[in-house]
Amino acid sequence: MNRLKSLTAYFLSLGIIIFLSSFSGGSTFNSGNWKLKVDTEKRTVNIFKNKLVVFENMTAAYKIGDKNFSTKDYTISGITKTEQKDKFQQNIETISIVYKSDKLPTLVQKFYISATKDYILTDFTLESAEVIKSNYMAPVVVGMTKTLSGTGDVRALFIPFDNDKWIRYQSHPLNFSKLTSYEATAIFNNNTRNGLVIGSVEHDNWKTGIEMSAGDNNTVKSIICYGGAADELTRDSKQHGALVGKIIKSPKILIGYFNDWRKGLEEFAEANAKIAPPRSWGKAVPFGWNSWGVLQFKLTYEKAMQVSDFFKNNLQNNHFVNADNTVYIGLDSGWSSFTEEQLKAFVQKCKENGQSAGIYWTPFTDWGKNKDRQIKDSPAYQYKDVYLYANGKPQDLDGAYAIDPTHPAIEDQMKKTSELFHRCGFEYVKMDFMTHGALEADQWYHPEITTGIQAYNYGMKLLDKYFGDMYINLSISPVFPANYAQSRRIACDAWNKIKDTEYTLNAVSYGWWIDRVYQFNDADHVVLQEATEGENRARVTSAVITGLMINGDDFSATGSEEGKLKAKKFLTNANVNAVAQGESFRPMEGNGEKSENQFVHTDKIGNVYYAVFNYSDKPLTIELPVSRIGIKAHEIKSIRELWSGELLNTKSAITIEPKDVKLIKFEK
Repeated sequence: MNRLKSLTAYFLSLGIIIFLSSFSGGSTFNSGNWKLKVDTEKRTVNIFKNKLVVFENMTAAYKIGDKNFSTKDYTISGITKTEQKDKFQQNIETISIVYKSDKLPTLVQKFYISATKDYILTDFTLESAEVIKSNYMAPVVVGMTKTLSGTGDVRALFIPFDNDKWIRYQSHPLNFSKLTSYEATAIFNNNTRNGLVIGSVEHDNWKTGIEMSAGDNNTVKSIICYGGAADELTRDSKQHGALVGKIIKSPKILIGYFNDWRKGLEEFAEANAKIAPPRSWGKAVPFGWNSWGVLQFKLTYEKAMQVSDFFKNNLQNNHFVNADNTVYIGLDSGWSSFTEEQLKAFVQKCKENGQSAGIYWTPFTDWGKNKDRQIKDSPAYQYKDVYLYANGKPQDLDGAYAIDPTHPAIEDQMKKTSELFHRCGFEYVKMDFMTHGALEADQWYHPEITTGIQAYNYGMKLLDKYFGDMYINLSISPVFPANYAQSRRIACDAWNKIKDTEYTLNAVSYGWWIDRVYQFNDADHVVLQEATEGENRARVTSAVITGLMINGDDFSATGSEEGKLKAKKFLTNANVNAVAQGESFRPMEGNGEKSENQFVHTDKIGNVYYAVFNYSDKPLTIELPVSRIGIKAHEIKSIRELWSGELLNTKSAITIEPKDVKLIKFEK
């Protein structure tokens, strides 16, 4: 009870309203549509939205060493309710439940409720007079959930930790024994679109996993949302690092129930963006070119200069520019063959051509893998001094050794590399293979760093320090944390074929919402040569509905004439390019075998866009799904297919040719 009195005094000192529950047997708290029932005998919490049971008998759990503990191992010694405004002036009620045990750290479980939101937040702390060490803290542990019970196409969403190795998102029927999603998931009925969304909104210390097991086709048997995920899909070869201290905290978890699971994931992203705001960018979505398409390591100074001229003479004057009338011309891997004078001359050429110059770097990797090699930009160290070791061995991922973002030699490299980029005048930098910096390790240079995500945040803050005035685009990287770059590639490498379009759109299908934690999603470079015209339309459209509009053909003097002709044809459609405002389209459905093929978006003035792809070798004929899109027929002024200019009507059947696309505008 002394603990409860001290908490009460502390809250009163802040001028916060206190409610001390009479909690013999249980306590109930209501806020807007939400109700929490705390069962003091079971040491569980029941969560309701209106009359719907969202979670029943939810507990929190953690590990110390190899031993597991949960709120069931405690007695509840006190419950408080406080009311205050958050930094966004929203009224927040915080329910704090204090769990005590003679042998265990004090556990304080909190629920944060805004009456106007379709979600609540929860986390917990462990507190002790002695140092605590844990690498597993699970704020959400719940058994059978019947929230979505009944008939319908019920699904659970797999979201990958990063975008490496051509990993895919997946919408799973509930026919799995166990499924782990990373940072977030949605469990939804695709027919009604009702759904649960669960995920972490804090990314300072933990990699978060959501482990699910299925009961039957309509029921999830268990859900555990925990900080401490480290496995093959987080690219780790050892356990997650432990938080250490007299007070340690779990990740903060969002629990939401939404009429539309798509809106739920968007609100999840927006909650993340409130806690860690996206890196600012006051300009339009980048249009441009990157050399890692066709040229790759065949990139030369002469070819780069010729590409810049091609864009000025053939594309910029024919609708291939963003709303700022700018094009970005980017050098990818291979630019190290340029002298500094050549780099400066390239940047100057871009400026003369009305362009901004971009460049490329991999800050957390060693591709040479020669441990005794001296670090050029920090000669007091050798590469063996900066490797991230796991079980005593350097960690090899994607052909490069991972290096410690907290080592002073890495800051030296950042400082000198940024000085070079700034001397030359680059404005845009693509940062690649970032996951290397987030790996769990035996140790880090800075002893206060104990987890991979802590180390990654440390390194990304340095990156912001030295490259903060440049546009930063992440390539291979974790989804979170997301507040250090303006954009991130939504999937792994993609080129010119329909399979590349389908692969990119797999990520848009279930990760479109990521453009709410970054300024833009990046569909990777669009390559046109050596593909059919239908594939060209589909690949360009995939970029238009994702975010960044970056081409990757070889437009140098010796480059493919086919690529140049197709660029003039497919990159210059004014109506199509006007759709590319940097906002990702939503999927219309959520049950695609690999990727959804129908996407929708409403612009700022109410016009609705509908993209339908045909990934197959046979024609696809469909009726316009006006009601499923969410449009009322009487609101439509005109319907136009933007590639062809053809006018349609609500009763039109449309045929999408094999490996092709239709991009349709419903003007209101």
